Amino acid sequence: MAINAEQLREYVIRPALKRVDLWSPAAEDLLLGTAAHESAMGTYIKQIKGPALGIYQIEPATHLDIWENYLKYKTGLRDKIIATIPPMLRNTRQGFERRGEHSMLITDLAYATIMARICYLRAPTALPPEGDLQGYAAYWKQYFNTPLGAGTEQQYAAHFQKYIA
Repeated sequence: MAINAEQLREYVIRPALKRVDLWSPAAEDLLLGTAAHESAMGTYIKQIKGPALGIYQIEPATHLDIWENYLKYKTGLRDKIIATIPPMLRNTRQGFERRGEHSMLITDLAYATIMARICYLRAPTALPPEGDLQGYAAYWKQYFNTPLGAGTEQQYAAHFQKYIA
């Protein structure tokens, strides 16, 4: 069963991104489209025959790379993200602040949303303009799925239309 897109937008994506100062209408739409395409809007929380996790299907290696090679150098952003993590998880996992906890990509929608946004934040170009579905699809393909990934811009756009539009 899919997650309702408007509820995901209003109760997860927008508040999570605003909490870490990464919100924009385009970022919100791009992440909705990413969830729509990657997991059929939350139908799958673990990749079939693969390692990717959560509604955005982030691979543990990518998650680790975010912590070790990006957030390590973005201390202000890192501290904002750590502040969103429940203290019991922060305190019981040695080294959490350095490498994250992969299971949170499944169990914590806000955390997974922030990590997906950071996947895009690391891209060298700005987000597409708000409402540009083809721009979102191309951006997703280039920076989230990658040119070598199996997904296509057409699939992204079709899933966006199916679950969000």
